[in-house]
Amino acid sequence: MIELDFNRFPVLVVDDEQENLDAFRFVFRKSFALTYAQGGEQALAILETLDAAVIVTDQRMPGMSGIDVLRHALRRRSDAVGVLLTAYTDLPVLLEAINSGAVYRYVQKPWDSKELAVVLRQSIERFHTLRENRRLREQLARYAGYLETEQRDPIDFGELSAETPSMREAVAKLELLATNGSPVVISGEPGTEKELFARALHVSSSRESKPFVAVSCPAFAGDALERELFGWEKGAFEGALVERPGRFELAHGGTLVMTEVGDLSAAVASRLERWLGQGTVRRIGATAETPVDVRLVCTTSHDPEAFARRSPLFRRLGASSVTVPPLRNRVDDLPGMCSRLLSRSAIRMGRPAKAWTPEAIAKLMMYRWPGNVAELASVVERAVLVSDSPTIGPSFVALGNETSSAADGVLGAPTPHDLPSQLDDLERRELCAALERCSGNKAEVARILGIQRTTLYYRLKRLGIEV
Repeated sequence: MIELDFNRFPVLVVDDEQENLDAFRFVFRKSFALTYAQGGEQALAILETLDAAVIVTDQRMPGMSGIDVLRHALRRRSDAVGVLLTAYTDLPVLLEAINSGAVYRYVQKPWDSKELAVVLRQSIERFHTLRENRRLREQLARYAGYLETEQRDPIDFGELSAETPSMREAVAKLELLATNGSPVVISGEPGTEKELFARALHVSSSRESKPFVAVSCPAFAGDALERELFGWEKGAFEGALVERPGRFELAHGGTLVMTEVGDLSAAVASRLERWLGQGTVRRIGATAETPVDVRLVCTTSHDPEAFARRSPLFRRLGASSVTVPPLRNRVDDLPGMCSRLLSRSAIRMGRPAKAWTPEAIAKLMMYRWPGNVAELASVVERAVLVSDSPTIGPSFVALGNETSSAADGVLGAPTPHDLPSQLDDLERRELCAALERCSGNKAEVARILGIQRTTLYYRLKRLGIEV
């Protein structure tokens, strides 16, 4: 585990007698970052600007007692740890202060330097743990807020267009599966709406008000997927400074989606088998099992029968499955999908609302869409970026090996076979320009672009833009 540098954490020492402060300075000045206050009023004034980790105060002082100092101080610095120095055994008052949280430790005077040094180090460690836990809670709250927004935002969720028989059949099966809590495998070619199906399954079930948590399996190599799914205890491995719940625990009561499940490690497969059999998970480094009620949904680009043949675990997971048809087999759904994607792209990019011309829709419906809905989304985003009119005509629709002549005048000569990279470059330029206009103020950037800050943070991270 990482050793703390105790000199990085400010310690405020409060005493009404200067000679006591001098004694403290003489003993501890080389070991801790000390700041001094002669009395309670001066201490509270210092705390307006000092982010103290520990407040050490004498109990008996004129005007304001040490306990009163700590109580007032915690209103300003809630994470600060209080240490009381007392030569008196006023136990009822002291116990009340300890129970209220104002006093973490007390040391009797005259204090022993070795004992007090240990107390100071323990207090700093407690402060570090409290501050780190608060940071993680805030991070988790932001993450949970992002998940909730993604789950419920009609722009992100949209509606499943189902005008073709194959899509109507898939949606009907999805509605049937939503009535039970068994694991489900959603299969389909790369780029199909597998995760959108997973969201629809969640909001159509009795778990709609509970968490919707997704984890991309290919994003985690080695042991990382096991840690992400099941969490860990403090000290379970090098770098595990604090405990952390896994995605299974975060999804308790709701739905956990494992996207693009491939060959799982023996450890992950064993833990999934335990969960399937017992309904419990165990964090890495823990000895106790934690019950979790989760609806597991796996998505895969493999054939569902081939997926089920790979292992007994996959056969159990794939007992209930639904296949999302490729876009080329559901062309009648394309007009509705194009309208939904157009509205979403225009809002996210801060562009005026636009509409497709009939000629543009006809051109889109004649294409085979080897990249499925992911390719369609890229084509729509590009059209929103390069079109300078209220409507989007066929000249702004670049498909396959085509190069849009209208777009060339705006963007130069793009490489048609690398459309996702072009869109990333365009989005990167747009975001950098907005950041420059707003002097790096991300909240202002999100406002002028008409997007949520969580969406902005995600896109900045994905595009490698550091602010």
